[in-house]
Amino acid sequence: MEDKDLGALFASITRRIIDAERPLLAEHGLSMWAYVALSHLAQAPAGTQLALAQAINHDKTRLIGLLDTLEAEGLLTRTPDPADRRARIVTLTTKGRARHAAARRAVRGMEGELLAGLDAAQRATLRRALATLAEDGHREPS
Repeated sequence: MEDKDLGALFASITRRIIDAERPLLAEHGLSMWAYVALSHLAQAPAGTQLALAQAINHDKTRLIGLLDTLEAEGLLTRTPDPADRRARIVTLTTKGRARHAAARRAVRGMEGELLAGLDAAQRATLRRALATLAEDGHREPS
């Protein structure tokens, strides 16, 4: 195997994953960004719209349209922040949790197929390493 740079390796696998995920998410009526937002909300409360935009690394002005759509579908609610009436608190609804869970099962099934060539220990190591790299990307430089 050729000794490729990480950027080339990540670009290749990212394209494969996106191409495999997009139709799965579409079956559940979700875009990639909608799934990212719901995934974050399913894991931990986001607080405000601004906090959600920062957590998922999405432009705050473009997030509003996405949240409008998800709210219209009954997948989340936005309520005024008691500490700042100009801000909105974003909360996942029961319907949003169910839609996210169904989409996540489909995505995890695809991931299982994608990682079928790795044994359980390799899969666990890969997930830990990627989680560490992703988390480090959200830390302030030292």
